Parts: sequence; C-alpha cells; structure tokens
Amino acid sequence: MGRHTLYRKLKSEEQSFQELVEAVRKEKAIRYIKEKRDSLSEIAFLLGFSELSAFSRALKRWIGTSPAKYKA
Repeated sequence: MGRHTLYRKLKSEEQSFQELVEAVRKEKAIRYIKEKRDSLSEIAFLLGFSELSAFSRALKRWIGTSPAKYKA
C-alpha cells in the first residue's frame, strides 16, 4: 500500500498515523510487561524508544502509572 493510500484510509477513519503507532506501542507494551519475560529496557528497545525514560513517560501517559508499578 502506498503512503498516500494509507494516509487517505486513516483520514477516512479519523485517525492519524501517529495515533495508530501510539495505539500499537501501548498494546504491545502492556502485553510485554504482563508476559514478564523481558526487562523494561528491552521492552523500550523493542518498541522503538531511544531511552528507558521516554518509554516510562509514554507508559505513564497511557496507563497513568510508572512501568515498575504496573509490572509489580
């Protein structure tokens, strides 16, 4: 699928590409944390965050608590 086609389809569903990426990252972050197989640093890397602190801020924004508290 071409870039313009993707953006047109997302626009018709009133969703931006960034919102879609955020939704996928959130879903995967929660799943990875629940699996308790990987460290938080590894999860952050898998989801494309450059630093653990950026992942922590994003997770706090998504679920309202820190990754460590959510993991426990």
